[in-house]
Amino acid sequence: MAEYGGKVVPADFTSGNMLFEPILEEGVFRFDCSADDRDAAFPSLSFTNQKNRDSPIMNQNVPVYTPTFECVLGQQIVTIELPTGTSFYGTGEVSGQLERTEKRVFTWNTDAWGYDSGTTSLYQSHPWVLAVLPNGEAMGILADTTRRCEVDLRKESTIKFVASSSYPVITFGPFTSPTAVLISLSHAIGTVFMPPKWSLGYQQCRWSYDSAVRVLEVARTFREKGIPCDVLWMDIDYMDGFRCFTFDQERFPDPKSLVKDLHLNGFKAIWMLDPGIKREDGYFVYDSGSVNDVWILKADGTPFVGKVWPGPCVFPDFTQSKARLWWARLVKDFISNGVDGIWNDMNEPAVFKSVTKTMPEDNVHRGDAELGGCQTHSHYHNVYGLLMARSTYEGMKIANENKRPFVLTRAGFIGSQRYAATWTGDNLSNWDHLHMSIAMVLQLGLSGQPLSGPDIGGFAGNATPRLFGRWMGVGAMFPFCRGHSEAGTVDHEPWSFGEECEEVCRLALKRRYRLIPHIYTLFYIAHTTGTPVATPTFFADPKDPSLRKVENSFLLGPLLIYASTIPDQGLDELQHKLPKGIWLSFDFDDSHPDLPALYLQGGSIIPLGPPYQHVGEADPTDDLTLLVALDEHGKAEGVIFEDDGDGYEFTKGGYLLTHYVAELHSSVVSVRVSKTEGSWKRPKRNLHVQLLLGGGAKIDAQGTDGDPLQITMPSEREVSDLVSTSKKLFRNRIEFSSLKPCYNYCYQMNQIGQESAKCIPDVQEVSGHKGIELSSTPIELRSGDWALKVIPWIGGRIISMMHLPSGTQWLHSRIEANGYEEFSGVEYHSAGWSEAYAIIERNLEQAGEEESLKLEGDIGGGLVIERQISLPKDNPKVFRVDSGLIARSVGAGSGGYSRLVCLRVHPMFNLFHPTQSFVSFVSIDGSKHEVWPEADEQFYEGDLRPNGEWMLVNKCLGLALVNRFDINEVYKCLVHWGTGTVNLELWSEQRPVSKQSPLTISHEYEVRGIS
Repeated sequence: MAEYGGKVVPADFTSGNMLFEPILEEGVFRFDCSADDRDAAFPSLSFTNQKNRDSPIMNQNVPVYTPTFECVLGQQIVTIELPTGTSFYGTGEVSGQLERTEKRVFTWNTDAWGYDSGTTSLYQSHPWVLAVLPNGEAMGILADTTRRCEVDLRKESTIKFVASSSYPVITFGPFTSPTAVLISLSHAIGTVFMPPKWSLGYQQCRWSYDSAVRVLEVARTFREKGIPCDVLWMDIDYMDGFRCFTFDQERFPDPKSLVKDLHLNGFKAIWMLDPGIKREDGYFVYDSGSVNDVWILKADGTPFVGKVWPGPCVFPDFTQSKARLWWARLVKDFISNGVDGIWNDMNEPAVFKSVTKTMPEDNVHRGDAELGGCQTHSHYHNVYGLLMARSTYEGMKIANENKRPFVLTRAGFIGSQRYAATWTGDNLSNWDHLHMSIAMVLQLGLSGQPLSGPDIGGFAGNATPRLFGRWMGVGAMFPFCRGHSEAGTVDHEPWSFGEECEEVCRLALKRRYRLIPHIYTLFYIAHTTGTPVATPTFFADPKDPSLRKVENSFLLGPLLIYASTIPDQGLDELQHKLPKGIWLSFDFDDSHPDLPALYLQGGSIIPLGPPYQHVGEADPTDDLTLLVALDEHGKAEGVIFEDDGDGYEFTKGGYLLTHYVAELHSSVVSVRVSKTEGSWKRPKRNLHVQLLLGGGAKIDAQGTDGDPLQITMPSEREVSDLVSTSKKLFRNRIEFSSLKPCYNYCYQMNQIGQESAKCIPDVQEVSGHKGIELSSTPIELRSGDWALKVIPWIGGRIISMMHLPSGTQWLHSRIEANGYEEFSGVEYHSAGWSEAYAIIERNLEQAGEEESLKLEGDIGGGLVIERQISLPKDNPKVFRVDSGLIARSVGAGSGGYSRLVCLRVHPMFNLFHPTQSFVSFVSIDGSKHEVWPEADEQFYEGDLRPNGEWMLVNKCLGLALVNRFDINEVYKCLVHWGTGTVNLELWSEQRPVSKQSPLTISHEYEVRGIS
């Protein structure tokens, strides 16, 4: 042992300033703990060219900020301190707030179904932070390691990375803007692949459209209802017994014919492929993979077998070039069925019936030398999804070099954008997830992945009409636009929630299709320069600190989208925080309380197209519209990129990039082409120019594209009248569409001669399964260290248990299952789980009482479960639950006693780091216990019960959730380890109860730091 800073530390402890070398380009530096650490670092899987990271360049500049390091017990801890007032973003696919100060995440790709704002590991890993300095400059910091990495931003203006030694840290900047940082990052990790234009249209998915007949029915309904859509998706049920690269011969007997019919109606077809290959002799994929020796191995050298959808499965080792080529050839053959795109799911990789939700970390990958060679799964886990997506992408290119591949991947790593789009995983159908989806899409864009979006409407649970319509309104503006929902929920197509919601979805998607020329142009610029597509509002003015936490608006280039994510707050009630400068509002004569507000930045021109039903309807000779907003100097500029929409001719000059300018001189606005690039000739087409005046007003002019167009500005008085009239029409439309009941609105709108746009009913249906239509609005209790959410509904569950100081969400829950539950018997899901609970008492802290809530659920036979949840004012570190099984009206014929019952407290807790988590306690007899996940399920009775306290320990977080209880009320304790979860159950004795002899359990929770 040695001494450091007055503390005793292990002998292998080292620390100091990191050594630097300039790499890649000016302003980029590589830092290592020492020269030996530099030599020991693994190859980079994030950089497109390994030499760019490992080869210093000639540059005399020195870094502005130098990280420090500590190396101890095999861990490398890197800290970089930045000026006070610095804001943090990035960290990839993360839930919760946009600005990341006070947050901590762990890069470990995890099947995170039903995640919430406190979940610390999702499906992708981006050990990257974008720091915006107080003066508006920005820099990026990348911990270039594939291993599990802690990204700790809990200390203001300080970044800390913790991962296994040794790894380099790469800094980009400071540069003049966040955009400049992301461009520099793209020079290291590559830019997004150029998407085919059809992939920017709306895409409809479901787990699952279970037959070709159902798929064609959905396609036909889109066209009949005039709702734009380009793509239909096939989930795992198209397969024969979930075997990849096969088709169910009864439900999908002729995939080529199905795809042909879809293509004739303007639809593309995307099909799912998972990594788990069924271990079954005679199955051609398993047989060929075994012959080619491509499977991941266990530590003993035999193929690892884990259970996924098909049952026992083996997994391709994508770290080997021969395995990637084997998979790519399978993909090539699969494409011959008419497949337009491929969806890689479950590729964290997810494994069922495993407490870690994945394969053992000591599994063996026989990786290529340039990737890092033969290593355990802990080394390659985070890049498994990236390498699978790469293999799929390469297989599609082999199949047809004249088409751009489209791959969607659930798991990924920084750099995945080179091969695939992504989505934000298995989200929930609730308002929190709608709000969170904006920040999640933006964070991915700020981490190098611009092509992403959420499952619109939410994957798990049932959306309400207003939730779905509102989500479609903002989702239609995301870079990737797809609706998707889980089996067992109600249908989630745009027409599934009534005619009012259907109309809002139609309007929202028509907006998107009008904007596709602009969105496609943004992707061309992103592909060629590395700029993001969707950005936070503060990108318009990085120096303005008041914009840095705005989460309900974002930019698509100069286009600002402002959305409401609050149920009772429509467009008319939304407070708009705009960046400085000129921002002119507009719409497409489609304003609606449930659609976002649109603004165009002064000085900008964006291209618009017709609202096609699908991208394939477009023709280069179609009319082109330019939307123009002049700046304070009377000028504006913009660009449109045009090509075939697919293939690679654009890389050989086969495109047209047109730069337009507008200038005001002596009351005349001239619009002209200022510059062009590419070998395409300009199509002969009409040009429409819409010049925004403010307040939604605009004037129109027409001409021929390529020729100068002049617009005579109206007088100031005429402009004022146009703006006034536009505002009145907007106000009438919004106010009348918000009227309740809606039938009054239709009459009044017709009276003023404006087209009706009915409001979406405010129906608060539950986010649960079919047939359930009860209220599910959570009640929040917040005091001291805790913020709880309770659903006074079926089960009366506590669904959120957020420890505020650590930002840790302890519960694993959704509204209709899991979380904190209580049962009335020794059987799992006995009465109490599915009964309705009502609030019988509530005290609010601001009323002078401690924050508390009492619920009661009738479980039949004259019995109720009563639960009081309280946050004591005298002890802010704990919250308390007092529960009882009480006889209210037990019949006299039973002697006043109930049936045999047992009060069973059943909380389900998240395991953020399953291999680093265990349950610890001292028994009544004094014996010490550490119960690890391998124990599966353990009961503790008699003197083996915890002596009034046990705790769930997370060594990685350095935290323990302590549960204290009255040992006289608890007769049995149960630990049950699930997949990424653990139950710590308290059981009362089992006996009948009467009015005089209830069963009660009182207990409390507290979070404690551990060393």
